[in-house]
Formats: sequence, C-alpha cells, structure tokens
Amino acid sequence: MNGEPALRTHELEKVFGSGETAVHALDGVSIEIATGEMVAIMGPSGSGKSTLLHLLGALETPTSGEIALAGERYDGLDDGGLTRLRRDHIGFVFQFFNLLPALSAEENVLLPALIAGRRDEAVRERAHGLLDRVGLGARTTHLPSELSGGEQQRVSIARALLTEPELVLADEPTGNLDSRSSADVLGLLSDLNRTEGQTLVIVTHDPGAAAIAQRVIFLRDGKVADEIAGGDRQSVIDHFAALDPVG
Repeated sequence: MNGEPALRTHELEKVFGSGETAVHALDGVSIEIATGEMVAIMGPSGSGKSTLLHLLGALETPTSGEIALAGERYDGLDDGGLTRLRRDHIGFVFQFFNLLPALSAEENVLLPALIAGRRDEAVRERAHGLLDRVGLGARTTHLPSELSGGEQQRVSIARALLTEPELVLADEPTGNLDSRSSADVLGLLSDLNRTEGQTLVIVTHDPGAAAIAQRVIFLRDGKVADEIAGGDRQSVIDHFAALDPVG
C-alpha cells in the first residue's frame, strides 16, 4: 500500500430523483478505513446503509463526492472501469450467498477467476486452500443444495477472497443464518481479519455481527451519526437504540 487508507470517502452524496421528490440517500458521508481494519456499518431502515455499500462496492456511482481504494479514486469511473474494479479489487459476501446451484463448492469459489479468464493450476490450488481454510476441504464437490446455510456462506467467503482483494464487503452476512451458524461465520470473519489482515466492511442489523468489528459507524438520515469502538455487544445495542429510539 502507499500510506493511504484502504478505503476513503469524502462528502459522499447520493440523490435519487430530482426537485421536490428528490431523496438524499447519502448526505455528505466522509469515512476512512485503515488497511487491515474491520469496520461495521449500522443504522435504522432508510439510514443509507445499503446505498453506501453499493457505492463502496462500485455497484453504483455517487451524485457527488469522492471514493478511493488505496488512494485511487473510482467515483468517476465508467461502467467498464467499475466492472474491472469489482472483479480485481473487491470481494463480496452476500446475505443470500448468491451461489450458482448447478456448480460445486469449488466451482463457485473459482467463479471470479473464470470471469477474469484465469484457469491456471495456481488459482485452483488457491480455491482448494481457501475451502480448507473455511473448513470445507472435504466438501469441494458438493452442490449448494447439499450444504447447510452456514456452509454456503463459508463458500461465499472463500469466493470473496479468491482474487486476494484489497477490500471485502459483507452485506448482512448473518442475516439468513441460525444463531449457531451465525456465530461460526462471525468467528471465521474475525479470524481472517486477525490472521490475514483482510480489510473488511460489514453492513449489518445484527449487534453481534457489529461487535466483532474494531469500529462501528452508525448512519442516520444519510449522515454519519455516531462511531464507537467495537468489541462490546451491549454497547452496540445501546448506541443503536439511542440512534433509533422507536425502531
């Protein structure tokens, strides 16, 4: 890295519509996330969490403001540039896993490389290594329908890491899991952050998921409303309740 934060936004705005019906989904959001940091983003419904995730993940472009990954701005990239950025530099973990049902666990993990035109033995070895790392080394040939929800999310995490991205974005990673599977997945994400220094941003409603992060950023009405150190589930609950007293 070049001394820049892993991820930086400055006065980020996203407006949907125009005139009197315009909706300011994000209104001047400025954040910095250090290389190797795990940060959780929380907020009540309509706070701008999903919009921020889409902008950070190069899935949408901002109305104004700046976004930079390792010092390289991407708020002005065209569709082709955004596609390459997502493919080569950002990994995604989704609430509903987004695995292709006809592909095995190994084939799902390999998808980012196949899309990039890579079919070499090195990338296959990395896929096997990642499946071992997430505890699924013996289930590489299983289809998603043959895996539990927690196992499918582990495949999703391995897939997100395949191309060694600078940033991994996790969108409600425990939102479709039972409590035991949630704890397993959170433990895995925390371990990957701690042992491999993976920069990770988690967008979540789950205080338990937010508490594993080193820092929790709270949004309200499209703005950064609060920020606390992670690690304490009750503190996360208390701060969120203060932010959304009728939620």
